[in-house]
Amino acid sequence: MSYQTILFEVTDGVARLTLNRPDRLNSFNVQMHGEVRDALSQLTNKSDARVLVFTGAGRGFCAGQDLGDRAVAPGGQGVDLGDSIENYYKPLVLALRNLPMPVIGAVNGVAAGAGANIALACDLVIATKSASFVQAFSKLGLVPDSGGTWFLPRLLGNARAMGLALLGDKLPAEQAAQWGLIWRCVEDAEFKSTVDQLATQLAAAPTRGLARTKQAIYESWSHSLEQQLDQERDFQRELGRSQDYAEGVAAFTEKRTPKFTGR
Repeated sequence: MSYQTILFEVTDGVARLTLNRPDRLNSFNVQMHGEVRDALSQLTNKSDARVLVFTGAGRGFCAGQDLGDRAVAPGGQGVDLGDSIENYYKPLVLALRNLPMPVIGAVNGVAAGAGANIALACDLVIATKSASFVQAFSKLGLVPDSGGTWFLPRLLGNARAMGLALLGDKLPAEQAAQWGLIWRCVEDAEFKSTVDQLATQLAAAPTRGLARTKQAIYESWSHSLEQQLDQERDFQRELGRSQDYAEGVAAFTEKRTPKFTGR
């Protein structure tokens, strides 16, 4: 598939998906949704990738929904935004969460509206010091979507989640890291090298184990302790038979660096 709104490549085990509408701050339209979905489907079904870097082109990560696609004519009856969530944003967020590999959200600039919450759907979020996160929904009379009302209270607690959601104020990346909303905030000049280093590290890691780890952590929110212990048992039973576990033990015994294959 030839892409018009994203860039997508897989090199040395690292997949890179770049939202590429910089003139619109990489805001989503229907075409971009379709192209992102196709790229993620490739990673899920057949790919040599072992980590995904999800980022934006130009000076912003993603400004959320392109409102030109959801404009309401004066005196009109409005639009069914629920349809947009059901058919586009919900599948996107779930696809990122369920991808059987780590996903690095590389936030290179402003992440606003749905763009902010799509970033939070990634497993590790790294942002430039000049980046920011904005829950812009209250400025339009809407609720935070794309998982915003789920991510924010779990990552920040109700007080901070409510403040961000009701006021729609800009949250600088440095403060987001201090609050625990994201993994790291780095100087703009160090951003690319930091993201590349992390991607390389994860691409060389035991992918099946990492995939089960993210699954266990995300599903723990709906499990009792006993259910979580049972899941850990089942995952360890599976992973103990993997090639990567055998390689990890052998490398430890032989005092060498392991060479994991993701199998």
